[in-house]
Order: sequence, then structure tokens, then C-alpha cells
Amino acid sequence: MRVVMFGYQTWGHRTLKALLDSEHDVVMVVTHPKSEHAYEKIWSDSVAELAEEHGVPVVIRNRPDDEELFQRLKDADPDIIVANNWRTWIPPRIYTLPRHGTLNVHDSLLPKYAGFSPLIWALINGEPEVGVTAHMMDEVLDAGDIVDQRAVAVGPTDTATDLFHKTVDLIAPVTIGALDAIASGRTEFTKQDRSQATFFHKRAEDDIRINWDWPAEVLERLVRAQSAPYPAAFTFHKGKRLEVLAAVVSEGRYGGTPGRVFYREGEGVVIVAGADARTGRNHGLAITRVRTEDGHELAATDYFTAMGGYLTNRP
Repeated sequence: MRVVMFGYQTWGHRTLKALLDSEHDVVMVVTHPKSEHAYEKIWSDSVAELAEEHGVPVVIRNRPDDEELFQRLKDADPDIIVANNWRTWIPPRIYTLPRHGTLNVHDSLLPKYAGFSPLIWALINGEPEVGVTAHMMDEVLDAGDIVDQRAVAVGPTDTATDLFHKTVDLIAPVTIGALDAIASGRTEFTKQDRSQATFFHKRAEDDIRINWDWPAEVLERLVRAQSAPYPAAFTFHKGKRLEVLAAVVSEGRYGGTPGRVFYREGEGVVIVAGADARTGRNHGLAITRVRTEDGHELAATDYFTAMGGYLTNRP
């Protein structure tokens, strides 16, 4: 099939590579300009450069809503558009233009985790698995019929970085599997159960700040979700920002005021956290590694020696 690809960053790059390695013909690529947003500078392999290396025409747009792009798409005469990590709304006259419409590849197990940063949100929320879904685009974001979907388990110590690498390896089989199904003549695919749908927004500074009223189990997942190269989860100690780079749920149960620097346990320093509303259990978060406001990274036991006090949600 003749394919136009809409994509950005490493997800789009991996999708384009899969298409170039397949029997399908990539006739044009549409991608975003480089961004200075913290999350968009992560996993930022260039879709444009890969396309140019293979002689594929490239169009750079923030939004695909102008007449020039529409005419270029018509001239390209695609059988299908494949979109992955396209960051803005694609209007109906674009996604319905090809003979087979538009296939969107999304890094979650739809209908759950539509929207932005699904791997991070899924890890924070304690999901047992994550994955990749290829679905037909319609007027509702990430809501079209599912053509192909594959999952991987979330391990007990997996970080968001681990999950990125696990799921990015699913892009090629999911994308090409879906295209091959469409090319074979299939037109009926799996409807999404919209009663199970969840939607999450793009992550921002407030989303990575530690709230010590949360249970230790949630805070430990937040720390893993904000693994390098993502911005680290942070708190404040004596008015200064402190990044938490590694932590585990304490073995013992610790009560008291959330945020209190309380006790050394193993290789970590226990901070009192909120109780789990479901179980009533109250464990601490045993922080093992931190980074200070001036960029020094060190063991939490070294940092908190003789420091004491409280960790706070705000300065």
C-alpha cells in the first residue's frame, strides 16, 4: 500500500523504520518541528532525518490544517495514513482522505490511557501490563476500532524507561500486522468498549511533585515512573528542592506525620507517607538516592545524616 506517515520523536521514528523495512511504499512523511518542551526532548530521534535518508519527501507542520498540505496529500494519493505520536488534532478531511482512512498507533492498551504519557500514568496507577494499539482514526481521540493490539507485563521494579523499551519493540509488529490485515481486505475490526475508556493529560511540573499524604506504594511507583531521562520526582527539604532518584516501600510500618524524616532502614531513609485507603496499611517510603538543588547526586543516608526535619510538598 502507498503510505503517508504522520509521526514525531522516537515513536514516529520507529514506526517509519518499520514501514521502510516493509513491503509498503512510504510516499510522504509529515512531522513536527523540534520542541523545547521537557518531555518532547526525550526519545527525540528525528523522523525528518530518517525520511530524508531514504529519499522520502518531508513536510514539517505543528498542525495539519492548511490548504498546501491538503493538496500535497491529495497529490501523494495514499492508500492509508499511519500516525504515531502526532501531537495535534488531525481534521476529518485529512484522516478520511486515503482510501483506507488513517491508522493511529498509540502506546497504551486502548480504551485505557488515551491521551498523553500513557506509560507513565499506567505505571503510577499500578497497572499490571502496558502495550501498543493500532486503531482506525475517527472523530473521537484514540477511540476508533482496534486493528491490532499487543501487551507486555509490568515488572515489580520496572521504570518508565524500561516500559518504553519494552513497548517500542512492539511498534513494528503492531503497525505492520495492522497494515497487512487492512491490505488483505479486512474491514471489520474490534469496537472499543467506551465504558472502560480513560484519558490522561500531558504531564507537567505539578505531576512530578511528591505529595507525602499519598501511600508509599504510590510514591514508589511515581519515583520509578519519573526515571531518567524523564524529569525526576521531587520534594522540598528545608526550603530547597530535592529530587528523589530511587526509593522502595519500607519493610516496617511507620505512623505519624507525612513527610517526617523518620528512620534509617537498610540502605534507605524512611519518610512517613500516608496510609493506603484500600488496605489501611501505613508504610514509609525508604529513599535510597537523591539529587540536591545544586545537582549533587548522593546516597540518601549521606544526605540525611544530621539533617532530620520534614520533607514538604512545597518550599
